[in-house]
Amino acid sequence: MATATKKTSVLRFRELLPDLLAIIGPLRGQLAIGVLLIIVSRCASLALPASTKYLIDDVIGKNRHELLTPLVASVVAATLIQAASSFTVTQILSKTAQRLIAEMRRKIQIHVGRLPVAFFDKNKSGDLVSRIMNDVEGLRNLVGTGLVDFIGGLLTAFLALAILLKTSPLLTLLALAIVIAIGAAMFYGLNRMRPLFKDRSKIQGEITGRLQETLGGVRVIKGYHAEDREEAVFAQGINRLLDNILRSLTGVALFSQSAVVLLGLIGSLIMWIGTKEIVAGHLTLGEFITFTAFLAFLVAPVFGIVSIGSQLTEALAGLERTREILAEMREDQDPSRTRVMPPINGRVEFDRVFFAYEESKPVLQDFSFIAEPGTVTALVGSSGSGKSTTISLIAAFAKPRQGRVLVDGTDIASVTLASYREQLGVVLQETFLFDGTIRENVAFSRPNATEEEIMAAIRIARVDEYAEKFPDKYATVVGERGVRLSGGQKQRVAIARAILADPRILILDEATSSLDSESEALIQAGLTHLMKGRTTFVIAHRLSTIRRADQILVVESGRIVERGSHEALLAANGRYADLYQRQYDLEKNLFLAEGEGDTVEG
Repeated sequence: MATATKKTSVLRFRELLPDLLAIIGPLRGQLAIGVLLIIVSRCASLALPASTKYLIDDVIGKNRHELLTPLVASVVAATLIQAASSFTVTQILSKTAQRLIAEMRRKIQIHVGRLPVAFFDKNKSGDLVSRIMNDVEGLRNLVGTGLVDFIGGLLTAFLALAILLKTSPLLTLLALAIVIAIGAAMFYGLNRMRPLFKDRSKIQGEITGRLQETLGGVRVIKGYHAEDREEAVFAQGINRLLDNILRSLTGVALFSQSAVVLLGLIGSLIMWIGTKEIVAGHLTLGEFITFTAFLAFLVAPVFGIVSIGSQLTEALAGLERTREILAEMREDQDPSRTRVMPPINGRVEFDRVFFAYEESKPVLQDFSFIAEPGTVTALVGSSGSGKSTTISLIAAFAKPRQGRVLVDGTDIASVTLASYREQLGVVLQETFLFDGTIRENVAFSRPNATEEEIMAAIRIARVDEYAEKFPDKYATVVGERGVRLSGGQKQRVAIARAILADPRILILDEATSSLDSESEALIQAGLTHLMKGRTTFVIAHRLSTIRRADQILVVESGRIVERGSHEALLAANGRYADLYQRQYDLEKNLFLAEGEGDTVEG
């Protein structure tokens, strides 16, 4: 079992080696200077223990007091050199490491932002945030202080070993055998602990994700008095993280104490054999004291390998998770997308489209229709019938398993996403606003738009009716996800954003779902202006809002079961007529109930 674990760890390191070299490659100059300064620093640090022999055997033992001043001066000079070089190398490598971390975070964020929508459907945002912000933090140990300690410790150990062998080969070989035993045990232990560090990153991502959901849904949680449940879920995650940390701490403590025991054995052996060597005249007292001082320089890196090794192991685990996400293919890396979409007229055709998120569960089957330029196509049907999937295919969020989605006769699976999506406008059911001002959110679709164009879009969407009443007007900060605005106010900002984009193809997914009847009536003029001359696709549960659509597609179980105008479908007395009548009766009953309530109250 141990051999398999070791082999796996070695194979993983080999897999990660090209990534490590790619990361460190651009920093060769800084690293070379850093290594040189580490050598200077560590050599200077040996001056004090090396002077011990001369102090005891010559200055004190032989009464050569004239050597004391130059000896002390040499030690002071070496100490100053050590301090200066250590400070410089820490500054160089620490700052280099922080720049590297910033660059890696930027690189991962860019990569994640270009991944397909399906990737985000399968991964929690909190885990992705953890990968971007936390996993790369370990690189600081690969390039910064961890690297300094690791290289410095190894260099010091080799220098100390050379001096020890020269002083007493017998004592050195005995001590070295025990040190190698300690190192082998720790190497084995760190190999076994590496999965713990990788699991820790995963658990932290899950906890972060849940915490973000909890904070984002605080109104729902309070509305259902679910604070206790969320506290329990968070506590469970924290306990898993705590258990992981405690297990790793136990491992580190076990290795440390094992090293302490073995160090005691080294000390005892050196004391026993060293005394006999002095009595036999093979060692002087100064040589013995110098030997014990340098022995500490040999053993100290073995102790340090516990903390350094755990840091490097954690860094490699983070790098492995980073590597996994960077291996995901970006949307713009699709080799089949080579054509640049010319200016769109707006003819959209679904040609025998089949689509499934999972192979055995088809969502769309033999789905075919044509939307002519400048027309409005409405999609109606029960939940889960395939309406949103149809919209996703039009927006190129996904590709058909079979068939084609054609825009002006061009298969959009072959065009570059940038050239196509810049001609789209989207108002989704879940209105998303950034934590900025009203003006910034409207201008998001066209940051280079003029002030006149932005204000025109604001007026058409009737955003000005409420924004002008705020003290800061259009500079009002809307809060995270637009929390400081009502549902209807957020929806108007989203519509203004789409108007400003001036798209050729427009997607309205429940664009008026958050509006009451009065607010909906107010912005119908804005929607009419927005849809004019554009190929528009509308999903709406309120069937009264789509009566003017050029064609209505009734979708059930991934198939188009009816199509036609509002009047033609009502006359056919089929599925659409049934849906419309049910909704009409429901709205009528609600209206009557509200009227009776007003009468009683009055």
